[in-house]
Amino acid sequence: MLTQFLDARSSQNAALFNSISIPIPVINTPQLFAQIGLQTAGAGANPRVSLKGTITVQLPLALFQVRITIVRGTVATDPIVYSANFTYGLSGLLTPEVIVFSANDYNPPIASQITYTAFISTNLLGTVRVGPESFDGFIVSD
Repeated sequence: MLTQFLDARSSQNAALFNSISIPIPVINTPQLFAQIGLQTAGAGANPRVSLKGTITVQLPLALFQVRITIVRGTVATDPIVYSANFTYGLSGLLTPEVIVFSANDYNPPIASQITYTAFISTNLLGTVRVGPESFDGFIVSD
């Protein structure tokens, strides 16, 4: 059986390096940075979603951790399909850190549209989103 392409979408908040300055104001609290909705018309068996993205942060003067979380839905408490922690030291003070991630969601529940939302959080005040920021995905089925 051939794989059937259903939809692809992208969300780009900032295309250029150092083009935004958005602080993360509350520690350990997810901040939305991207969202896409994938149309599922004509979906067959075994739907599969592939997601990837980039976010760049300027770091505070300390060892700290950044968490990227992707949920199937619109709020941070929806089902998590991907979560990763990135730990940084003082090297991030001189140049912003580019975080690249890739995730998959196999056999998601089919609705007319499946929304995926990407969040960032940190355990230390002073982290600033500086760009670029990009999030995209596609869905296929059998």
